[in-house]
Amino acid sequence: MTLSKSLSFGSERRKPRSCGPAAVRVLRSKDRCHYVFCRKNHVQLRMQSLSVNETPHLCAYTGSSAKADERWMDEQLFFRRLNSLCTSEEIFTFLRSLEVMSDIMASGALQRISEVEVGDDGLKNPEGVLENEVFRALCFQFELEPSRLSNTGLLNALQALIKLRVDPQSMLIASLLSESEERLGNRKLTVDNLCSLGESLLELEGPSCAMLEQIVSNMQEKDIEKWSPREMTMVYKILQVTVGEREQYRDLLNRMHRATLTIAYQLSPKFTSIILNSLVALHQTQVVPLILALCKHSVKHVPYFTDDELVNVLEAFLFFGYREQIFTEALEMHVPKSIPSMHPETVSKIMQYCCRKKILSKPILDAAAEVFISNAGSFTADQIAEYIVPFGILNYLPPNASSLYRKLETVLHSRFSQFQPHALLNLLHSCVLIQRYPVNFLPKIFSPYFLQQLQAQPPGLDRVVASQLTQLFLTVTLECPFYEGPKLLPKYQVNAFLTTHCFLDVHLFKKVKSGLLYLLKKRIYFSSEVSTPYFYTVDIEIKLDEEGFMLPAAQCEEVHTRIALCVDGQNRFCVNSHNLLGEEAIKRRHLQLLGYKVVQVKSHDRKQELFCIINIIFLKQMYFQRSFWFHFQVPFFEVESIKSCRKMAEYLHKKIFPHTYGRDC
Repeated sequence: MTLSKSLSFGSERRKPRSCGPAAVRVLRSKDRCHYVFCRKNHVQLRMQSLSVNETPHLCAYTGSSAKADERWMDEQLFFRRLNSLCTSEEIFTFLRSLEVMSDIMASGALQRISEVEVGDDGLKNPEGVLENEVFRALCFQFELEPSRLSNTGLLNALQALIKLRVDPQSMLIASLLSESEERLGNRKLTVDNLCSLGESLLELEGPSCAMLEQIVSNMQEKDIEKWSPREMTMVYKILQVTVGEREQYRDLLNRMHRATLTIAYQLSPKFTSIILNSLVALHQTQVVPLILALCKHSVKHVPYFTDDELVNVLEAFLFFGYREQIFTEALEMHVPKSIPSMHPETVSKIMQYCCRKKILSKPILDAAAEVFISNAGSFTADQIAEYIVPFGILNYLPPNASSLYRKLETVLHSRFSQFQPHALLNLLHSCVLIQRYPVNFLPKIFSPYFLQQLQAQPPGLDRVVASQLTQLFLTVTLECPFYEGPKLLPKYQVNAFLTTHCFLDVHLFKKVKSGLLYLLKKRIYFSSEVSTPYFYTVDIEIKLDEEGFMLPAAQCEEVHTRIALCVDGQNRFCVNSHNLLGEEAIKRRHLQLLGYKVVQVKSHDRKQELFCIINIIFLKQMYFQRSFWFHFQVPFFEVESIKSCRKMAEYLHKKIFPHTYGRDC
């Protein structure tokens, strides 16, 4: 039901009629108003003349006013019965059977109707609800004299009617809003009342509503230490959309941060998600203890987060730079079995989280690959890119990689024009990182039209984009010699690749250079951070002549072999893994194809062990194979248990020179 067809109560003042079906009769006395439904059984909504801060407990006429406990029990029984009903028809039948309701009971009935009838697409049965005679009679009574309602009855009714899509311009909503504004101005509302009103205003008018700042102003006078988790969460939500980082509310935020830290363990999945989202929106990066507490607390909620809540939590983890192994383990337990029912946007965010945090989670990536193969048609172009890019960045091929990339190729053929230029470039670049060559699409990528599109959209042809284009071009040149399509023009190429993940580990780099200098005595025999003619930068380069002897680094003649020493800190690997990131894997591959001998030094190599490595490499040069295609790796997970130089020398000799091992060590 569209808003234009919403039920509009109070568009004109109704005249009292005689009692009949759906008729309303108003009975006035000196201190009471009785609103009566006329059905087979009369139902009355009795509103006593009480202070707006009091809650009226009203029941059927008994002639006695001394049974408060019975009246409270009546209300408890009412809500217990109401909450057991699952359709609006059942609720309306139940209401017809009553003789007397308090305004709190009546507003609670409206709220329950909204819970069972409002779905993601609005009201499930608009005519059956909005045109029902019981519903209309309830609304008329709330409209007639809102000043006699309790705070709870007034605000619960307003909240429910907004959710039920009652016309915001109607007399009913206007009357309830006017009364709410008056009580807000008189500072008569409790924290819970302020939260309910704020939630209603956000739903009705959005962040631009002027009353929201008035609510925040009232909140500053309240005792924050006594707020419930729901109240704390709602205030964060209001602050997020209204005040931003304005200085006058900084003290309120700081007090809230301190109080929230003490109740973080009590927060539900929903409240945890909302508060983390608010901290992101408010840029509260300085409240580290609170952020850590909420992030750690969120681990136990992973199976219970809704899709939207999980997205909020992951965005907060990314924003605050948080990563915890137990959270990854919780995701790995939950995601594979839940991923078929997850919204594609949620899975995209999970993949983005793994990618940016360099988490090689095989259970998650394998499950995502399965979902993509079976359900790619339901994903948007951007979601497809977010699904596939992590496989290349993390240098991982799932067990069904052939099916995955065949499906991707089919999707690209049918929906190529739907991809934004930068998303498409990221996607194809990630493919070549793991040796999946998109040769059928490269003519379009290297075309002037596509390059103009890249340049026209942010971030344009910056150095990262140019590096991706250049690496695509180098890949097809070295690994796809059969490619005969358009080439990338030199003006779009970079002189050196800009890597986004694989920066040097400075501490390890210094140790390696110190070790080389200690062994070789002279600095002239090696050079560091060497720019090659092939766009890559080599960490350390050593040159050999045809006989296998070292040459000065500055010498350009008689160079037969170039050794690239790769100084690989942990930042070049996936987290807690021996798996090189895609950018480093393709660099190794290309350097070998370009004629370098690649030697790898890992961050776990001890300094003494490093001397042994260098000693074996250079003092035993006569045993080197004189092939430009030689590839030598010393992975840290093979040598970390070796304790002595002699054992390390034996290991390296056996690995590098197996034919001479045992004869010359």
